[in-house]
Amino acid sequence: MPRKTPLRDLMLEPDHRNLEIQKVGVKGLRYPIIVQDRSNGTQHTVAQIQMSVHLPHNFRGTHMSRFIEILNQHRGNIVSDNLKKILEETRKRLDAEVAHMELEFPYFIEKKAPVTGAKGLQEYICRFSGSLGAREKDTDFILEVRVPATTLCPCSREISDFGAHNQRSLLSISVRFYGFVWIEDLVEVAEKAASCALYPLLKRKDEKYVTEHAYNNPRFVEDVVRECALSLEQMEDVYWYRVEAENFESIHNHNAYALIENSKNGKK
Repeated sequence: MPRKTPLRDLMLEPDHRNLEIQKVGVKGLRYPIIVQDRSNGTQHTVAQIQMSVHLPHNFRGTHMSRFIEILNQHRGNIVSDNLKKILEETRKRLDAEVAHMELEFPYFIEKKAPVTGAKGLQEYICRFSGSLGAREKDTDFILEVRVPATTLCPCSREISDFGAHNQRSLLSISVRFYGFVWIEDLVEVAEKAASCALYPLLKRKDEKYVTEHAYNNPRFVEDVVRECALSLEQMEDVYWYRVEAENFESIHNHNAYALIENSKNGKK
């Protein structure tokens, strides 16, 4: 009977190029997750996941299969408040100084049309980004929510005898926070800052309402990010935020863009 020899593990062999790698791991992995839902308790969705670790200069590589093993161990319990535990296990299993995880996923909120109350599901793209290390500076967690909305140009309304040009806008709010922040709260901040929210289902009466509401609430892209920032300043659990707004212009072949980033009390 032939003698069995252990398979050679190249990952454990030393590397002599003296170059550390900040992030190495798996990307583009789609996996079911559970997200806290303010109205229904939880919501099941599918995330595109990236997991990685810091690789010291003297290691040739990392064990990619262990990332998948860790996800499988937490199957059915991959939620935002469990992210730290998953990162701790990733650090331990891969013997890494720092572990990173990013989850991008669609989140759905039931919205009622403003006049008729017709119901539909509105999609928002969200992202959880987490890093965990032994040092405080290597530990971080960010929630990002992207919110489509409508903006109507104040200048166009001011100078026109009738009408005003409007456009679809995309607002992106990223926050660092203590405790917990609802995705719905950030969506509401963004929609209130725009000229009008979007709705998945509109009847004629609703369409009249949103057209007139936007006309009565003109917003430059600068107005949008400032209004969002003012609301975020009032959220006690949020200690850092970044707000971006991009207007997909209807009368130009370019977009309008603005960004505000701020830390409260000197926080990161």
